[in-house]
Amino acid sequence: MSRTLVQPVGQKRLTNVAVVRLRKHGHRFEIACFPNKVLSWRSHVEKDLDEVLQSHTVYSNVSKGVLANSKDLLKAFGTEDHTKICLEILDKGELQVSGKEREVQLSAQFHEIATIVMDKTINPDTRRPYTITMIERLMHEVHFAVDPNLTSKEQALRVIKKLTEHFPIKRAPLRVRFTAPNSKFASLTEKLDEWNANVISKDEFGSITSVVCEIEPSILRSCEEKLKGVQGRVEVLSVSAHAEGGSSVDQYDDAEESQSVPAVETDRVSRISEVMQKQSISCEMENPVQGQGKQQRRCKECDVLVEDKLYREHCKSGWHKHNYTRHKNGLAPLSQEECLVEMELADSKRDLKDYDF
Repeated sequence: MSRTLVQPVGQKRLTNVAVVRLRKHGHRFEIACFPNKVLSWRSHVEKDLDEVLQSHTVYSNVSKGVLANSKDLLKAFGTEDHTKICLEILDKGELQVSGKEREVQLSAQFHEIATIVMDKTINPDTRRPYTITMIERLMHEVHFAVDPNLTSKEQALRVIKKLTEHFPIKRAPLRVRFTAPNSKFASLTEKLDEWNANVISKDEFGSITSVVCEIEPSILRSCEEKLKGVQGRVEVLSVSAHAEGGSSVDQYDDAEESQSVPAVETDRVSRISEVMQKQSISCEMENPVQGQGKQQRRCKECDVLVEDKLYREHCKSGWHKHNYTRHKNGLAPLSQEECLVEMELADSKRDLKDYDF
């Protein structure tokens, strides 16, 4: 018989949990959640509360398993219903995450910001977008750090301002259609010259004349106000106008390869482009060998086979989250390209207000 007797502890110890903490009326309240589920709940991807909470219980200390006092709950929340209190803590509480989880979140947000910057900017010489890897390199060069308290769109606009000061990069123009009566068209033409608009086409429909042109995003609001004086209106056709084929990264790379390169290269961005092209070629040569004999798992939401070690990363991707929502609503899954197009269209409708900076 052992000399030491281990007395049972009347505590329910929880391990491997994500803790959400809320301070209210001088007391601390905590709930135990599954890792990587709280952010999915807050982004409305996950809608099943049982998939987020490990237990419908409010604690004062999750790590020690100490339950919250009923009097404190009633004083702070006005109810003793633990499920309702858990919902409030989920929405307003502070998520306690480990160092590795925080690193993954910041890395994912950094990539999301770089994607927004790529969509909203062009190279002024070629009028084509930079690749995502080049944008990330440039963001590292200006020592950009992600702020988790700001949205990705707000930080992307700040990054664009900073990049334009150091590199040949600028905001992609808006493609809009200006419409005005024929009698007011002369006034509209003067305003187009004032705005330095690049006219693409001009059409007449009876007594109405419409002009399709490209303008700087920052003057969109002023254009709408000034066109009211000439009884005109503005219709946004594209929030990011690139050169023909500019939205495709592959076409951009082909165009860069076909351009003549000077004997002495002094442009820093061009050097980065050459390095990234060499890396992409080497990766393409290595991938067929690396892909042999790998175990794969099927994702039922996306209806695709994913390599075993990449399955967790796939489940964190926007493609999987979008198809997960469609699966919950009884809709068929989309391919990665179709998903990107659908998300881009939905995002562009909400994005016009961000062009006022």
